[in-house]
Amino acid sequence: MRERSSRPRRWFRGRRSYRGCRAVVTGASSGVGRAIALELARRGARVLATARRADRLDALAREAAHVRGSAVPGDPLLPLAGDITDRSFRAEIVRQAVAGLGGLDLVVAAAGSGAIGSFRAASPETLERIMAVDFFAPVELVRDSLPALARGHDPAIVLVGSILGHHALPLHSEYCAAKAAVRSMAQSLRTELATEGIDVMLASLGPTASEFWDSLLVGRRPAWSRGRPMSAERTARIVLRALAWRRREVLPGLRAKGFAIAARLFPRLIDAAMMRGARRSRPSAGDPTR
Repeated sequence: MRERSSRPRRWFRGRRSYRGCRAVVTGASSGVGRAIALELARRGARVLATARRADRLDALAREAAHVRGSAVPGDPLLPLAGDITDRSFRAEIVRQAVAGLGGLDLVVAAAGSGAIGSFRAASPETLERIMAVDFFAPVELVRDSLPALARGHDPAIVLVGSILGHHALPLHSEYCAAKAAVRSMAQSLRTELATEGIDVMLASLGPTASEFWDSLLVGRRPAWSRGRPMSAERTARIVLRALAWRRREVLPGLRAKGFAIAARLFPRLIDAAMMRGARRSRPSAGDPTR
């Protein structure tokens, strides 16, 4: 079991190592969450992987057991199925991490959901569900994890957000609001937790290969969104490399970086382009580049 160092925390630290790291990854049954969990195991971490689909997690655990570089005592990946929006399950995640991994050094909150369509036509339940999955659940898991992280070795938190947290698009109101809230929370916690030596990094994802479109609460994927997304595996490698170098935020890929720059420098141009696109689209169309 790794003990917390008694030495004072330093503002300037070397590159983070994942060997022996004890991590929790949510949303691990598919997409970026799955890829991050597997990449952590490959780099020598032990992972508690959570999602709702137990069969997917069991398959992930079997795959992680055979990845190169995971020669660490104990299974490289422990599956735990449940609903991240349930308060008792979030508490169970932390308990299982401490009991099964011997402590907690890293929390990666990658679970998410989306909805496409007009806010006027959407139901209040859609907004409540999106905020519950994309905002309340990850930040409350962080809150529950803080005591264990404070005892961990070189602890860190990764909140998986979206470039739409930088600039909102029409027909994505609930999703954009949740991701903007995640971005603000990451900014606030980063400074607040620095005094405890806990790093906080925001991963603002652009178009990424995942099952996002298959699990929309409302709406469907529009034709004009079907470009070539970045693979979940490449995204995971970029995110973990950025965390190792103690970045504050990472925007994987040129499309994500370009959107963030445009959002800062040319927000009205984005709005004008989106207004033209919205007029040509049906109310249920949109593109939540996540």
